[in-house]
Amino acid sequence: QVQVAESGGGLVQAGESLRLTCAVSRCAASGCARAWFRTVPGKRPEWVAGLDWSDGRTWHDISVLGRFTISRDTSSNAVYLQMTRLQPEDTGLYRCAATDRPYCGDCSEEWQFKYWGKGIQVTVST
Repeated sequence: QVQVAESGGGLVQAGESLRLTCAVSRCAASGCARAWFRTVPGKRPEWVAGLDWSDGRTWHDISVLGRFTISRDTSSNAVYLQMTRLQPEDTGLYRCAATDRPYCGDCSEEWQFKYWGKGIQVTVST
């Protein structure tokens, strides 16, 4: 089955940037659609951004539009989340979700994804 692993989190100050990486293994040659979700204690996971591997279409939640960008590297099968102008409210555990297919609809719902990484912590201080 597909395995998902995130990297690149950390502690930064408000206004700084981070890039998260989502690596997958055992993905079919046609690729695995991906999305990023953010979890904070006591709340349901919040969708951040999604990417359809079949055509590269991307979607971003309005709260991160213009600050975060999801992208892919087809040579390495990696998906990235470039986060700029980070704010304390961006703090959370960022999890990458993947399908075993290259498409995922609008790639914004938890049920669209079968495989999840353990998550990587992002903490933004004031």
